[in-house]
Amino acid sequence: MEHTFSYWERTAFTDNADVIIIGSGIVGLSAALHLKRQQPSLKVTVLERGFLPSGASTKNAGFACFGTLSEQMEYLKRSSEEEVLRLVDYKWRGLQRLRANLGDANIDFHQYGGHELFMDNEADKAEEALDHLTYFNNLLAKAIGSADIYAVADAKIADFGLKGVNRIIYTPYEGQLHTGKMMRTLLNRVYEQDILVLNNCSVNQIENEDDKIRLQTSQGDFIAPKVILATNAFAAQLYPQLDVIPGRGQVLVTKPVLGLKLKGTYHFNEGYYYFRNIDGRVLFGGGRNIDFKKEETWDFGHTEKVKEQLTTYLNEMILPGQNAEIDYWWSGIMGFGEDISPIVKEVQPNIYCAVRCNGMGVAMGSLVGEEVARLVLQ
Repeated sequence: MEHTFSYWERTAFTDNADVIIIGSGIVGLSAALHLKRQQPSLKVTVLERGFLPSGASTKNAGFACFGTLSEQMEYLKRSSEEEVLRLVDYKWRGLQRLRANLGDANIDFHQYGGHELFMDNEADKAEEALDHLTYFNNLLAKAIGSADIYAVADAKIADFGLKGVNRIIYTPYEGQLHTGKMMRTLLNRVYEQDILVLNNCSVNQIENEDDKIRLQTSQGDFIAPKVILATNAFAAQLYPQLDVIPGRGQVLVTKPVLGLKLKGTYHFNEGYYYFRNIDGRVLFGGGRNIDFKKEETWDFGHTEKVKEQLTTYLNEMILPGQNAEIDYWWSGIMGFGEDISPIVKEVQPNIYCAVRCNGMGVAMGSLVGEEVARLVLQ
């Protein structure tokens, strides 16, 4: 297909970029914006394999991803106190950057707070979390500026109409947004900066040719001096040496629920299940811990076991006795790894990557994009 482009197409679209970014999700578009704002004369092109951003940027649950107490405890088991604090600081600053860049009204951002739920049979886990509450409040205060981060909120169980829930730990710092509006606003910001975004263009191979990088794509070859890989969960398809493991998240949204009592975000089972209110409906997702290996996939879709478990929790615990009707099902692919930090580095000369957001792309994506853009500009 190398000869299918006209002279006009080559000089205006395929061969004139200073930087090509692979992936039009939060990270890729944030990188593009930072490049143009720092050097307005740069010609930046973004290539996207899907009709809309693939992966998780338009398919996530719309959580601000501040993190539950149990998640902080798990991070501490896998890393150091300094690294846990650094990650919280990174996510918190990233969320503020996202809000400043796009505006709360444009993305329907609401800081209703987050609730971690412990079931009737999880008394030991609840007590362990409560034992660590003061410790993490004091630790995370160094990043947030306040020690009032996590608190017991058992009285809300009845208010929300939940069944089988024994304890709730609440944080006012969790928020929620409309993922679709977020990405539309981000795309509009990109278009305003004369950044070219080309969809339905899969990159099949990247070749380093002396002073230029050649991208072999489903639409033909593209050439640029520098390239950024921002495909998150799909990064290992082009660079298998990268420690990025895909993780599929399956999600449902109910039809409108009359008199819905839920307001805010909710996590349980160590964060593997999560739900929230949206437009008078319940959005509910998770369950990849039922079969981690089966959910380590680049394929979108669903498994009956996960669908059954989500439906059971919905009707027995979240909306008990209401027999809520499900209106939508979908899935998104996130990128995970052993290290809790994202990978931002030069993988080959003039080829950079910004991947592995560990399911926290909404919170950290803006800063991850800016970080890789700074690396390119150096």
